[in-house]
Amino acid sequence: MRTDVIVVAAGRGQRAGEGLPKQFRTIGGQTVLRQTLQRFAGHPGIRHILPVIHPDHAALCAESMRDVRGIKTPVTGGETRQASVRAGLEALAGDPPDLVLIHDAARPFVSDRLIAEAIAAARDHGAAIPALKLVDTIKALGADDSLSTGPDRDRLRSVQTPQAFRYALILHAHRAAPVDTLTDDAAVAEAAGHRVFAFAGDPANIKLTTQEDFVTAERRAAADLLDVRTATGFDVHAFGEGDHVVLGGVKIPFTQGLAGHSDADVVLHALTDALLGTVASADIGSHFPPSDPQWKGASSDRFLAHAAALVRQAGGLITHLDATVICEAPKIGPHRDAMRQAIAEIVEISPARVSVKATTSERLGFTGRGEGIAALAAATVRLPWLD
Repeated sequence: MRTDVIVVAAGRGQRAGEGLPKQFRTIGGQTVLRQTLQRFAGHPGIRHILPVIHPDHAALCAESMRDVRGIKTPVTGGETRQASVRAGLEALAGDPPDLVLIHDAARPFVSDRLIAEAIAAARDHGAAIPALKLVDTIKALGADDSLSTGPDRDRLRSVQTPQAFRYALILHAHRAAPVDTLTDDAAVAEAAGHRVFAFAGDPANIKLTTQEDFVTAERRAAADLLDVRTATGFDVHAFGEGDHVVLGGVKIPFTQGLAGHSDADVVLHALTDALLGTVASADIGSHFPPSDPQWKGASSDRFLAHAAALVRQAGGLITHLDATVICEAPKIGPHRDAMRQAIAEIVEISPARVSVKATTSERLGFTGRGEGIAALAAATVRLPWLD
């Protein structure tokens, strides 16, 4: 039976802390939304995947969707989850599926088993949701904060997504539902008079809600990245005319400039090659040929950001970057922390994972004679294990 998925990603996600909405924050080097979409795209039982998003997040969504197969053009959601799901259901009406799964974008660990069982449950029952038995005792809280015996936990369940339905059933139920008063699609189906059945949920299918959830998810993602790779990079540029040099993304006043086709930032160039090496993606000259006039005078942060994006597209996590600047002058120490911060922002990691060091060549060689600057770099990443 034709099965489509609606991925609800229109929320603001403020409980997860400051910054981007939670579906666009990263774990394991990729956004939560991208990981969720990839889970469904990789399942043979899924036909189309439809993200429902906030209009302000179109660009963020486009980046998360890039190169993921089976994705339909996102639709704009509403002020509530109920309104967003209905918008998604209506968008599928032109080429309706037989079954539809409705899933929270903030559940990126949905398994193939759970997806397969959701499809089977929708086919067999018309309306079904994954549910987990409660393991903790439930108590009732009184007005004076005293606790008393609560409901029988053996009859209670916590529920997850994907919630699974015959498409026509849930579309008609949403069209008939009270406006924006119901918190999930099972409640919408129940309000329309349908019985909703349970199938076994998955304790690993957690919903990322708080900052603590993201810490746990990051640890889990890192544990799944078993292929640890380290690669190196090297670059050198001669001094030329100018009144400053750019090193590590930081403009440093100096009596000379550095000669090069781009801004000649030897630190970012070396780091770019190091990152490209971790994913076996040739070198900086292959991606940004010096013969191409569009890169003349270009800011090297574009090169490093591109290399970092290739690591993320491979499912990788950048765990550490290290750069050593080799020159007699200018002094690097006063600018070290600014360089670490700039590099961290470019590749979207913590400055604590970036090291910048400096040394001289003891007046030996071209750097010792003050003819130019060199940089060595190393990058360490974690990737999914590939045979």
